[in-house]
Amino acid sequence: MACSGALLAGEQHICINCLITLPKTHFHVDDDNPVARSFWGRAPVKSAAAYYYFKKGTGVQNLLHSLKYKGQKDLGVALGHAYGAELKQSANFSSVNVIIPVPLHKNKLRKRGYNQSEYFAVGLAQSMGAVLDTASLIKSVHTQSQTKKSRIERVKNVEDVFTITNAQQLAGKHVLLVDDVITTGATIEACALKLAEVDAITISVVSIAYAS
Repeated sequence: MACSGALLAGEQHICINCLITLPKTHFHVDDDNPVARSFWGRAPVKSAAAYYYFKKGTGVQNLLHSLKYKGQKDLGVALGHAYGAELKQSANFSSVNVIIPVPLHKNKLRKRGYNQSEYFAVGLAQSMGAVLDTASLIKSVHTQSQTKKSRIERVKNVEDVFTITNAQQLAGKHVLLVDDVITTGATIEACALKLAEVDAITISVVSIAYAS
């Protein structure tokens, strides 16, 4: 699904060559990484990382498109399993006990049929031994697509659109917010600011890819 080549026996979703050559960031072992820095002074995020670097026209973009637009949900779970195994070995993420995918509004969820970030979160939760929570944070206001907006427009577009439904369940937990790709981080920022209202919560962030 990255290179469009044929898979050999024993390979699933991604061939061995792509597993070796896809551009991993290794941000999870570096506190001072570009994803983490993007939230400094903006949201109370403890640690932040991404599995791959994103660039248009590459295998990573092919993976994201397969997951987001072509219904390849198992790919999301597989990526979550693989990255979760690495995150579990990181001091920054080993204490995560709740995983929350960035929610879609019910209208968008109905139109697309599924939340691609949720399947990545499923794999992460299984691999990290954490609880998957898709109910405590919801997107209560429908917004326009972020794709062609500037950073400032993205921030304004997602202000006050998320709602916490069960703060007590998240109190005192180390929550991992999960998205498919981070560009400006505006959506994650809005989610983190809402979650920060919960008592004694710790918030970290990961995505499949980071677009610099």
